Amino acid sequence: MNEPTLTHIDENGASRMVDVTKKEITERIALAHAAVTMTTQTFSLIMDKQVAKGDVLEVARVAGIMAAKKTSELIPMCHPLNINSVKIDYTNNSKDIIEITAEVKITAKTGVEMEALTAVSVCALTIYDMCKSADRSMQISDIFLLKKSGGKSGIFEKK
Repeated sequence: MNEPTLTHIDENGASRMVDVTKKEITERIALAHAAVTMTTQTFSLIMDKQVAKGDVLEVARVAGIMAAKKTSELIPMCHPLNINSVKIDYTNNSKDIIEITAEVKITAKTGVEMEALTAVSVCALTIYDMCKSADRSMQISDIFLLKKSGGKSGIFEKK
């Protein structure tokens, strides 16, 4: 079995940005997930749009989209990308959890996994920020890559 290669470290152990010069331009899509757990009262405030700071889910959606576009400014080895699309969705599977998914699309030489993960993370942090005066016990969890496609490594899907 081959050992995984650390692509952001050169043969001398120095940090580097991966050279994508010779990679093929392909459509690449990444889907990431995060969850925010809160009290039932806080959940109701959000769903009823009663949070004094505004519509929490829409502000958080915009924050997530903005974060995806700024990922290379936050994560040192990420390439600046010209993203084609960012879509943020919410599912509410219970009365105290908001689940977030971000789908990011690009046609490029490198993937958008970090952009999707950054989007859901900042989206969750924005929900926390807007509701912390009502519920400091909120928990952000389950941040992970659900699926990615495109590029040489093909399709990944979390099982």
